[in-house]
Amino acid sequence: MKFDNVLSEINGFAAVPSHHCDLSALEDEGVFGNLTQEQRLTVSIPVQEDGTPSSCKMFPEPQFNLLSNFNDSDLATVTCQNGWVYDNSTFKSTLATEWDLVCERKGMNKATATIFFIGVMCGAPLFGFLSDRFGRRAMLMVAYLATMVFAFTSAFSTSYVMFCIMRFFTGVTLSGISIISIVLSVEWFDIQHRTFAGVIVSLDWTGGNMLLASIAYFVNDWRWLTIAVTSPLVLAVITWWWLPESARWLLANGEKEKAHFYLEKCAKMNNRSKCMAEITPQTLTNAVRVKDEEKKYGFVDLVRTPNIRKLAICTGILWYGVAFTYYGISLNITGFGMNVYFTQFIYAAIELPGKIMVYYFLNKFGRKPGQVGTLLLTGTCVFINIFVPQGLWVFRTIVGLFGKGLSEASFTIMFLYTTELYPTVVRQNGVGYTSFVGRLGVSIAPLIALLDVVWELLPAVIYALVAVGTGLVALLLPETLNVRLPEFIEDIEKPRAELEGESGNPLKQADENRNGNGTVEVT
Repeated sequence: MKFDNVLSEINGFAAVPSHHCDLSALEDEGVFGNLTQEQRLTVSIPVQEDGTPSSCKMFPEPQFNLLSNFNDSDLATVTCQNGWVYDNSTFKSTLATEWDLVCERKGMNKATATIFFIGVMCGAPLFGFLSDRFGRRAMLMVAYLATMVFAFTSAFSTSYVMFCIMRFFTGVTLSGISIISIVLSVEWFDIQHRTFAGVIVSLDWTGGNMLLASIAYFVNDWRWLTIAVTSPLVLAVITWWWLPESARWLLANGEKEKAHFYLEKCAKMNNRSKCMAEITPQTLTNAVRVKDEEKKYGFVDLVRTPNIRKLAICTGILWYGVAFTYYGISLNITGFGMNVYFTQFIYAAIELPGKIMVYYFLNKFGRKPGQVGTLLLTGTCVFINIFVPQGLWVFRTIVGLFGKGLSEASFTIMFLYTTELYPTVVRQNGVGYTSFVGRLGVSIAPLIALLDVVWELLPAVIYALVAVGTGLVALLLPETLNVRLPEFIEDIEKPRAELEGESGNPLKQADENRNGNGTVEVT
């Protein structure tokens, strides 16, 4: 089983169980007499090259002469006349079995994943814009509630079209949860603990994949599985009430009273109330250049001035390359014949040690060397497997898994790195834009795999070259380790040293007096 199919098979949506033409009409007519089930299949359904019954063809009439080992290669066949019979031993119900999305309609089954990712692609810039305009916290709640509505509604879809529409909007809102969560987390952590914020969110994804495999093992009906995996959002909505708005966003938008309120709560929670003794709302106003109330930032601001334009181009290439390479590598990793649920669990579990190592590496050496190094090594792994004979499958598998682990590490670093690079006033716009470009890479990666008809090794060569090229582009980005987050576009345009050397800023003072655990301290 290919790795790219694992998740789709586990979630019960795109899984296509073994199937053959429904013969119940012939059975009702008594045509088969006392033939066994195996004999009924033999006389009614042609055999494929691998010896299994055809999934989409049947004989116009039962061919009883086949019981005498007669060759069926020259016999006429027709498409299934009365639907299909499915093997429900692994999945009780899937989209394919619900609406017969097999044979000539199998493209409709694959289209559901495409529609979902189009929704994710559209949702990234949409929620990036809305979050920068109306705040992280409010838009996160909108994303939570909308995802629950669309996902639960999709579970009760009465038609294929209705399901596709609900999946599209589920993708839109899920994208909002993804990009807002990482930005809000990073904006509330101090300089020395931002790495922890980025990696812990990434570990949540890993834990979620492991939990998905476990739930899917016990819930193999696609409707109930959708409800089961959406239900944790109820807990997310409850915990949202204790979630603070980003003090950075509030200050950048002139809401100094609310920002001061959240900073006081933060200091009290960390037993650092003395840090706020000399910091008043007016002090915060003097410390931070409040943007013009009439100024509304949008995507155009990502290309309006030279430095942020360069940043937008480089991070766009970075996201495209990382996503393209990650999914390209995933297309060539198999499940080793293991149970589909166990396969997904293992692939998620092996990410844990890698992400823990990423955490220590980023704290020690920085984001830039980590991003460049993981991409260059990913490309190297792909290049190595190009020259390793197919017979050395154990070595190829180890190199392939190592490459996939490195590409996953580059994904983890990319989320944190991008969030730190963009200024507060357009941070969500920036992450939304880059996420959109990354989805383009996801969409194109499977198409590149089709080029193996031109040259068998061409897809691997392209994946490797893109990984190496993207790593070289990452060299053009500045380092963000132990650097204050930029607040305005002007912070990007002026020399980096000036941004690092600002003094007399209460926010910087708060960072220098941060709590020891750094869990909810603003810089």
